[in-house]
Amino acid sequence: MTTATKEKDIETRLEALREKIRYHEHRYYVLDDPEISDAEFDQLMNELKRLEAEHPSLITPDSPTQRVGGKPREGFVKLPHSSPMLSLDNTYNVEELRNWDRRVHELSGRKDIEYVCELKLDGMSLALGYQQGRLARGVTRGDGSVGEDVTANVRTVRTIPLSISREKLKAAGVPPDFEVRGEMLMPLEAFGKMNEERQQRGLSQFANPRNATAGTVRQLEPSITAERRLDYFAYALLEDGRTYFPEHWETLKALETLGFKVNPARVRVSNFEDAWRFIEKEEPKREELPYEIDGIVIKVNRTALQEELGQTGKAPRWAIAYKYAARSAITQIEDIHVQVGRTGKLTPVAALQPVPIGGTTVSRATLHNLDEIERLGVKIGDWVEVERGGDVIPKVIRVVEDKNHPRGHRRFQMPEKCPECGTHVVRSQGEVDYRCVNANCPAKLRETILHFASRGVMNIDGMGDALVNQLTARGLVGNVADIYRLTKADLLSLERMGDKSAQNVLDEIAASKKLPFERVIYGLGIRFVGERTAQFLAEHFGSMDALMDAGEEELEQVEEVGPRIAGSIREFFAEPKNRELVKRLREAGLTLSGKKKERGTKLAGKTFVLTGTLVRHTRDGAKKLIEDLGGRVAGSVSKKTDYVVAGNDAGSKLDKARDLGIPVLGEEELEALLRQ
Repeated sequence: MTTATKEKDIETRLEALREKIRYHEHRYYVLDDPEISDAEFDQLMNELKRLEAEHPSLITPDSPTQRVGGKPREGFVKLPHSSPMLSLDNTYNVEELRNWDRRVHELSGRKDIEYVCELKLDGMSLALGYQQGRLARGVTRGDGSVGEDVTANVRTVRTIPLSISREKLKAAGVPPDFEVRGEMLMPLEAFGKMNEERQQRGLSQFANPRNATAGTVRQLEPSITAERRLDYFAYALLEDGRTYFPEHWETLKALETLGFKVNPARVRVSNFEDAWRFIEKEEPKREELPYEIDGIVIKVNRTALQEELGQTGKAPRWAIAYKYAARSAITQIEDIHVQVGRTGKLTPVAALQPVPIGGTTVSRATLHNLDEIERLGVKIGDWVEVERGGDVIPKVIRVVEDKNHPRGHRRFQMPEKCPECGTHVVRSQGEVDYRCVNANCPAKLRETILHFASRGVMNIDGMGDALVNQLTARGLVGNVADIYRLTKADLLSLERMGDKSAQNVLDEIAASKKLPFERVIYGLGIRFVGERTAQFLAEHFGSMDALMDAGEEELEQVEEVGPRIAGSIREFFAEPKNRELVKRLREAGLTLSGKKKERGTKLAGKTFVLTGTLVRHTRDGAKKLIEDLGGRVAGSVSKKTDYVVAGNDAGSKLDKARDLGIPVLGEEELEALLRQ
C-alpha cells in the first residue's frame, strides 16, 4: 500500500468518525435521546483525538475535537450585522395584545392573518454565519447594528453545528452560505452548578442565568465557555440579511432539518383567540422548564407580509412579545436610600433583605418618588411585596399587613439637601420629583457619563460603574468631553487596571468618534430626547450647528417633536456651558454632522396608502420614494387619502378606496407619478 493510499484511508476513517460523533452529539444535546452510553461516546472521541494527534495535518476546523476552546483571546473584534437585529415591543395584558392584532389587520388591509407563537427565551441573541455549510462566525447582538465576534466561544457550544452536510442543506432547501439567528441561554441546572462552584472558590455569584450567559459568551478564554454548558435555540434563517423562506413556520422546520435545536413549544394559528389560548396554556408550564422564559413571542407567519408591515425605529410591526405576569416575593425593607440620576432627579430606593425572585437575587427596589411612598404607606422595617418583570427594575408594589409581618415604624423623609453634593433640592410646581439643581453634582456627572458611554449611545465598552466612579472621584473626568482626553497613564493609575485593559478602553473611546451624529445628540442627555427623537433631529437638521441655532417653531416641525421637547432642546442649548461642551466634542473629533434628509415638494400635501405585496420595491423603499418628494404615507384609508398604491393580494384597503372613489395606482403608475 502506497503512502498516499494509506493517508487517504486514514482521512476517510477520520471523516467517518467525525460524522458518527456529530450524529451522536445531535442525539444527545439537541434531541435529548442518546443511542449509546457515555463510555461508548468517549471511546469514539478518544479514537478521533488519537488519530488527529498522529496526523495533525488532517485536523479540520469543524472537527468535534475543536470544540474544547483554544488559547485566551486579547479582546473582541466588532462586526456589522447583515441586517439590524431588532428588539421586540412588549405587552403585558390581553387588551394591548388585542390592539396589536387589530393594528396588524388594519395596516395590512387583510382579514385573515396567520401567526406563529413561540416561547420567549430569556437569554441573549446571537447570529451565526455559515459559509459552504461550515460555521464561520458567531456575533453578539451588540447595539443591533454592530456586535462582537465571539466565534471561538460559540464553537464550544454543543448544540451549534460546526458543519452541515450537503445532504442536510439539500433536504432543508437552504443555500450553502446562510445566517442563523437564535437565543443563547444557560439551563437552570448548569446555572446552579456554576454558582455553587463559584461559591466554593470564594467568587461572586451570577445574579441570574441571563447575566451568566452574557458573561460566559464574552469570556476571553473559550475553555471557560466550554465548561459552562450553554445551549442555543435557533429561530431565524437569512440569506444576505433577508429572511430566506416565504413563511416563518417553514424556517423553523428547515432549521430542525439542518440539525439546530428549535424550541418544540410552538404553534401556528389563524386567529387571535387561538394565539391567546396558547399563551394561557404555556404559562403554568413555565416553572417546569429547564430554562428561563418570560413570555410568548407572536410573529406574522408570511415573510412578504412581514416586509409589508415593516418596522418602527427599534422594533418590527409584525411581531410582539407578550410578557407573563412579573414574579414577586415578600421581603423586608431594611432602609430607604436616595439615588441621584443624571437629570438631578432624586429617586428613593428600598434596601431589601435579599430575596430570590425568578432566578435573580433582589436586594434593591425602586419606590419611584415620595408620592408613591405615601400612596403605598411604606415605612422602613415594613414587609413588602416586590415584583420583578423582564428587564424592569424591581419595584415595591404593596405593604404586607398580617400577624406574621409586623409593620415598620420609621417614616421616610426626602432629604432637603442632595445626598451627593449638599445642594438644596427643589420640587417644581406640578411635578412629583425632587431634583438637585447643581450642574456640578458628582452623582449627575457619574450618571451622565454612564449614559454617554452606554451601548445604545457611544458604545464605549468597559466604561462601567467601577471605572466611572474612579474617574469622577479622582477628577479625571469632569464632563463627557474629558473622556476623549484620557491617557493610558491616567487609566493605569486606577485600581485593577492593567496595560491591556487600559488600551482596550482607549481603543473603544477612539472607535466611538466614528459613530453617527444621532448618537452624539442622544449622548448629550437633553431631557425628553431619546434615541428615536435624536435620529429624527439628525435627519432634519443635518448638523449640530443647525440644531443648536433652531428656534422652537422649527424644532416642532421635526417628526414627533412637540412643544415640551422643543422647549427642552432650546433650554439646553441656551446654556453657554453646554455649547462649550459641544465645541470640545467637535475638537475631539466626534461626528457632529450627517446626511440631512432632503425632501422634495412635488408630492407635498399628498397622502398615500400602500397595500398588498409590491414586486418592484420593498414597502419601506416605496415609502421612502414618496416621502423624499414631500408626500406622506398613512396606515389606513380615509377621505383624506389622495392615492392608494395596490400590490399583489391587496386586502380591504383596496375595497375601501374603491368605495370612497380614491384613485388606485399600480407600481408602474406610482413610478410614472414619481417621475412627473
